[in-house]
Amino acid sequence: MQVAGAALLAASASIHLALYLTGYRSIPTIGWLFLVQFVVALTLAIGALVTHSRLAAAAGAAFALSTLGCYLIAVWIGLFGFKEVRTRAGIAAGLIEVAAFATLAMAALSRVTERQDIAPTRPADRMRARMRAAASLVIAAVGAISLLALVLFGIAVARASGPPVTASDARVTLTTAKIGRITVLTNAHGLTLYWFVPDTSTTSKCTGSCTA
Repeated sequence: MQVAGAALLAASASIHLALYLTGYRSIPTIGWLFLVQFVVALTLAIGALVTHSRLAAAAGAAFALSTLGCYLIAVWIGLFGFKEVRTRAGIAAGLIEVAAFATLAMAALSRVTERQDIAPTRPADRMRARMRAAASLVIAAVGAISLLALVLFGIAVARASGPPVTASDARVTLTTAKIGRITVLTNAHGLTLYWFVPDTSTTSKCTGSCTA
């Protein structure tokens, strides 16, 4: 379970790195947070694999849940001025994070159960029984939290603006326009999306207002 949880956490990290490299790095604050998520998630995944520690598993579970929570906030109300839209990568990452939380949390609890089972002293039987009961309640709580997270994630995805853009959608809504001698990419309303010329502060070649 710990290996599976670590693999899921590494998969979440790889998705965030891919999003960072393909455009999210240009978003203020959010961009470098995606890079931080990649580094921390990958570190926790490696730590869970190398140490086999229940503390590392618990930390990975908490981080996966916090990552999902940030995604839900970004979808519902926005985060640091950025409001997330529905994308296939976001859906995949959210599902992986729910699975990573459940798997790593169960891995941490299963190691507690194993330690209880090998306790040798008979006078501690009652205490061990209480600890098993408490562990059962915690396991049930993990399941409930996972189910709640999945439900909230489904609601967030359903309410998020904009379906995932397909290639056919792009052909319909994207076009090009000429500004002077420069070809730029615009949306269906003619608003510029990208400018393929390096910016410069030189005004000697401008006729009139460079800003205009």
